[in-house]
Amino acid sequence: MMHSKTLLAGLALLSSASAQVISDPGVYGPPLELVHLYYDEWPTGVAVSSTGRLFANYPGGLDANDTYNGSNGKYTVAELTTNTTETPYPSVAYNSPTGGAINYTTTPPTGANTPDAFVGVQSVVIDSADRLWVLDTGRVLTPNGTLVNAVYGGPKLVGINLSNNTAFQTILFPDTVAYPDSYLNDVRFDLRKNISSSGKGFAYITDSSSQGRTGLIIVDLGTGDSWRHFDLSQFVQPERQFLAYVWGKPLYGNMPGDPATFLSFGVDGIALSADANTLYFGGVGNRYMYSVPTERLRDNNATSELLAQASVTSVTQKGVSDGFETDTNGFIYHGNMEDNAIAFFNPANGTDQNFVRDPRISWADTVSIKFQGTSFDRGLTCALRCLSRPMATFTSMTTSLVSHHKSTQVQMSESDHLHFSEPSCPTTRPKPTLPNRSGVSGIDEKEEQTCR
Repeated sequence: MMHSKTLLAGLALLSSASAQVISDPGVYGPPLELVHLYYDEWPTGVAVSSTGRLFANYPGGLDANDTYNGSNGKYTVAELTTNTTETPYPSVAYNSPTGGAINYTTTPPTGANTPDAFVGVQSVVIDSADRLWVLDTGRVLTPNGTLVNAVYGGPKLVGINLSNNTAFQTILFPDTVAYPDSYLNDVRFDLRKNISSSGKGFAYITDSSSQGRTGLIIVDLGTGDSWRHFDLSQFVQPERQFLAYVWGKPLYGNMPGDPATFLSFGVDGIALSADANTLYFGGVGNRYMYSVPTERLRDNNATSELLAQASVTSVTQKGVSDGFETDTNGFIYHGNMEDNAIAFFNPANGTDQNFVRDPRISWADTVSIKFQGTSFDRGLTCALRCLSRPMATFTSMTTSLVSHHKSTQVQMSESDHLHFSEPSCPTTRPKPTLPNRSGVSGIDEKEEQTCR
């Protein structure tokens, strides 16, 4: 009886003070601008050029619906031409490996070994020279959800000249660098001329394999040589029994034929500091962001791995995030899935805070920043997933945020926040039919609107 009286007294107090009860508004920062609607696709990468051209990719390694089988017309890289239209990029042929993305003549089936065609692209990135780079895992899912292993010729990094839409460089990874069960996830470029003998710079890639050896891959863009760092170290592994929440629901791994398990995504997000002297990286299966001097990664000698691991610093807890990106302020932007947000880490003072929150930001996979000249005009373009159960069943949209900075800033004030409006929903595009997809479960299935 004593407990009942206490409870009733508490309820009465809440009722009398109901006008003062504080609740989470769920929204913070600038509003969102709808740029593109995805239908029946799984976007994981988005890139914007200096002229505003938009590109996206759809990995067959995460969604069997995105796997090209030789006749279904699927493509893994696209240029987004309007908010409802897109076209295979740089061509239909480049998205159509001969015989399909899976080689069924091997036992078991493997990914196609096609250096001149994409197999399963996980990331598209614009470098500082305004060139598009395409990161191909060489791996896709079969119709029953089995992720096939890659073979030489599948995992690759392809540079495309946007002025003529043709490939100018293809770097193939040997199976001692991109293992058959690797999953090449994201890439950043350091094009400083003084860091390599060729003057063409380096690329840094995350291997987030949930089956094999996670790590970082470093590529000399001049020679095409590549090597690995941090294989299976604590910095690139997911936390044990890691449990994340999106839309208030727990996320567990749930692959076809396997029992439910915890999230096993390792190192994923990656970004260079504004001066390119530091690399930031972190995994989906943990809440930490790490940094390492890039000079330690570019070393490839007998003791370079020891020095690299000794140079890693844990800089912040970032929440559950996917892709990273840097702006001219030096801020490291990243998603925060559990907060429906895009956040940023400020290396100048060591803080991490939300930049924009919105209920439609359920999984910010990729952040791309558009730079224009020396005025430091900044635009954030984010590939967002609106999830339902299973996790891979979703509709998605890309958002663009634009502001103007005449000089670099260390602190971001309220007036620096981005301002833009949301266009009306298109009325001519048919409502999407959401496929059944494998992935991570835990979110209640429900229909999602792509425009509010």
